[in-house]
Amino acid sequence: MPGVLALVGLLWALTGCNYTFQAGSGFPPHVRTVAVETFDNETDRFEVSQELYEKLLDEIPRSFGLTSAGEEFADAIVRGSVRRYSVDAPSYRTGQDGNPQVVERQVVIGIEVQVIDRVNNMILWENNSLSERGEYLEASELEETGRELAIERLVRAIVNGLQSNW
Repeated sequence: MPGVLALVGLLWALTGCNYTFQAGSGFPPHVRTVAVETFDNETDRFEVSQELYEKLLDEIPRSFGLTSAGEEFADAIVRGSVRRYSVDAPSYRTGQDGNPQVVERQVVIGIEVQVIDRVNNMILWENNSLSERGEYLEASELEETGRELAIERLVRAIVNGLQSNW
């Protein structure tokens, strides 16, 4: 009798638990390939669009279990524009000479982004005013550190936006 109960329990567990995690669940099932375009750049910081492109090209397929493809073969396309790039100094302290001294700076990058389903010819997700900041210490870090952090945060916001859209 205990063997029969164990067998029934095992069969019940195997048939009753049909939930599985499927990579790529942030896109409709027919989207299996994605193209990431280099973003247009309306700023004077030309490296930003290339750095954003490289990070998106790495992160979007990996996060959703998709394959990268050229635009003409892709089921979905990620495109956009870099609208803003600025370096702000929000953190000051009084220096030894009594003058203000910058402690921390922030790189602020603003973009417009669209993710388009080419199969159904519709926008899957878009944000026309996505903006992120990347902080760096004035005394010990470079602007590049803040830019990398801002780009990482932009990419994470895009991935999160796509995941929450479904």
